[in-house]
Amino acid sequence: MIDKLALAPLLLWQGRQVRRSALRLPEAAGPRQGVEEPEMRFNVESDPLKLLVLGDSSAAGVGVEHQHQALAQPLAAALAHRLARPVAWRLLAQTGHTAADALAQLQASPPEPTDWMLVIVGVNDAVAQTPASRFTHTLDAIDAWGRAHLGLRHTLHSALPPMDQFPLLPWPLRSVLGRDARKLDAAARSRVSCAAGRHHAFLPALPGPAAQWMADDGFHPGRAGYAAWAEHLASFIAQVDEGEVDQGLVA
Repeated sequence: MIDKLALAPLLLWQGRQVRRSALRLPEAAGPRQGVEEPEMRFNVESDPLKLLVLGDSSAAGVGVEHQHQALAQPLAAALAHRLARPVAWRLLAQTGHTAADALAQLQASPPEPTDWMLVIVGVNDAVAQTPASRFTHTLDAIDAWGRAHLGLRHTLHSALPPMDQFPLLPWPLRSVLGRDARKLDAAARSRVSCAAGRHHAFLPALPGPAAQWMADDGFHPGRAGYAAWAEHLASFIAQVDEGEVDQGLVA
């Protein structure tokens, strides 16, 4: 097992080197809200499902050029297709955001009725060495604020990615961050497992090395990665709405 304290000087140096040399990609361009229509509607009078995506740079679409290649808009489109009803979506996300930053952005935004909130945070908390107890407390606060101010029915926490497979990160930094990310994710999964209306979804199982699903920066999803992620989460949300959840998707 890697001794993080003993390796602290090396890890700090590697972190500085990564920040200095990393390819910095912009957030995906395009609208951050809209309505996706299904190809066929079973009920022409059905109200749209209201989806909020909250989070960090991966939620914001870093790694692709446009929101229609990222996560939020393709997720809404996939949900509209699966549920045969419109999906009204909006995105609140920013590069570098921790869970606490995401909570602050949510609280500062105009409240709008929301059925589902997808929360994508944790990578920056792993980098910032946020304790698991503080991380889960903030996730609780995000959910509580959503229920109090948005009429939220469901919160879905997407699992943290395997940071020990990120091509950008050198060893042993990638091993340490991978372990820390798994700890945060396990804590989040445990916290929501017995909470009504709160869910945790694993990432999709993707064939081949992680690098082929990632962007050129070796840190964010690429187009193929976002597409698989959106379809995976759409399947989860649709099954919850229909009352049947595939246990392979959820902790």
